[in-house]
Amino acid sequence: MAGVRVNVNVGVLGHIDSGKTALARALSTTASTAAFDKQPQSRERGITLDLGFSCFSVPLPARLRSALPASRPAAPEAGPEPGEPQLQVTLVDCPGHASLIRTIIGGAQIIDLMMLVIDVTKGMQTQSAECLVIGQIACQKLIVVLNKTDLLAEGKKQATIDKMTKKMQKTLENTKFRGAPIIPVAAKPGGPEAPETEAPQGISELIEVVKKVKSMQMFHMPVTSAMQGDRLGICVTQFDPKLLERGLVCAPESLHTVYAAIISVEKISYFRGPLQTKAKFHITVGHETVMGRLMFFSPAPDNFDHEPVLNTFDFSQEYLFQEQYLCKDLEPGATGSDQATEKAGQATEGLCPRQQWALVEFEKPVTCPRLCLVIGSRLDADIHTNMCRLAFHGVLLHGLEDKNYTESLLPKLRVYKLKHKHGFVERVIDDYSVIGRSLFKKETNIQLFVGLKVHLSTGELGIIDSSFGQSGKFKINIPGGLGPESKKILTPALKKRSRASKGEMAKQEEGAERQEPAQHVSLSLSFKRYVFDTHKHMVQSP
Repeated sequence: MAGVRVNVNVGVLGHIDSGKTALARALSTTASTAAFDKQPQSRERGITLDLGFSCFSVPLPARLRSALPASRPAAPEAGPEPGEPQLQVTLVDCPGHASLIRTIIGGAQIIDLMMLVIDVTKGMQTQSAECLVIGQIACQKLIVVLNKTDLLAEGKKQATIDKMTKKMQKTLENTKFRGAPIIPVAAKPGGPEAPETEAPQGISELIEVVKKVKSMQMFHMPVTSAMQGDRLGICVTQFDPKLLERGLVCAPESLHTVYAAIISVEKISYFRGPLQTKAKFHITVGHETVMGRLMFFSPAPDNFDHEPVLNTFDFSQEYLFQEQYLCKDLEPGATGSDQATEKAGQATEGLCPRQQWALVEFEKPVTCPRLCLVIGSRLDADIHTNMCRLAFHGVLLHGLEDKNYTESLLPKLRVYKLKHKHGFVERVIDDYSVIGRSLFKKETNIQLFVGLKVHLSTGELGIIDSSFGQSGKFKINIPGGLGPESKKILTPALKKRSRASKGEMAKQEEGAERQEPAQHVSLSLSFKRYVFDTHKHMVQSP
């Protein structure tokens, strides 16, 4: 067991100027070349612009030693003499400025635990809230750090800390981080310009909390190999580092370049406004953010209650097109849900499906692994407004790698729209035939609808037989014949027709107006049309 080093990545996130970098500096014993805003641009602007990496180590707690798999050989700790097992905490210092949320999201995807840094004198701020949302999506454990306690008046310090602690507990109450530890600290007493003579306050207590967090993801970090999220230095000879941009290091065939993707979708409740089909969002996939246009869809209405399938997508199933994401946070019968349901063209009485998906078409191809995290956001929103720009999150279930995916792959995606048309019976020809109107526009090619079934409000089933005249009317065949009650309703028209002359009848059959039945008999036509069917076929259930 001696010499084992277990690494855990801890993200340091929060609003700009909450003291994240100062906290990372106070905690760290070893810094990388990218730590503590060493980049010239960061020093010039006085803010963190990119991810910073540093670390500290503590003895590996006993319960974590017992959790190490016995079948795996211990990885030797770097150094000439192996010591006792170590827990290495790698700090990922994320920017706090609103314009750098892409970098924040990228940093959150490699962390096991998040430290949300709050300026105790200001409380939750806009980017604090966005970081909390990102944390709920990307990691499982949270520690809240109330920083800058040295700025509180000595006589009111504890009362202010207690008050802010209660506020944060209430904020976390409805999140998966309910009951998370809240630790007060002063990472840089006196502020950034103060001399280094005064020691940070509360750091040892914070380290103890980090050591005690349970269910932490662990992995070995031998010097001969690295895993996702590790900070690794590589010496490459005869290479100009200025020619290297940020990229991905991966095993062969583990990443794929995709032009579009099918993703699972979960709306972020703090996002204001609907998620609409055809809308464009900033899509973060892995460490890349591009614009993408979305089309939302759900299971067929009969399958709304089916158990969600999280890691696969079934192309053999049929899916219902949605004009917008159906919000699960609205109660059945609520106005917003009803509007969304009506737009979707489905009679589901305000119910929402347990799982929803989206087709995302990227403006430029992205390279990413399957089942990677996807975050949709509106980064074009005003950064000074008090609103959450993160709109939804999900998992990339299937990537479309063919550049011509619209012809080669999308026809396999069986997403349909439910179409409903309504009209009226204008008059009866005989016991087995009626003339209908108001179902189609005058310019509609009715021949495309011949053979489709229509339902009369009196209960009979009819089949569209042909067009009738030039004004959008059509003839309907009633295979079972009109029932006695239907004949009574339509009797006025029958009587008027019996008195008409042959010349008048010919004129009427050319489309002239006639007396309608005393009571309207309505017609309804329902069918499916598949979104990616190039032939635009209309399909009805048997």
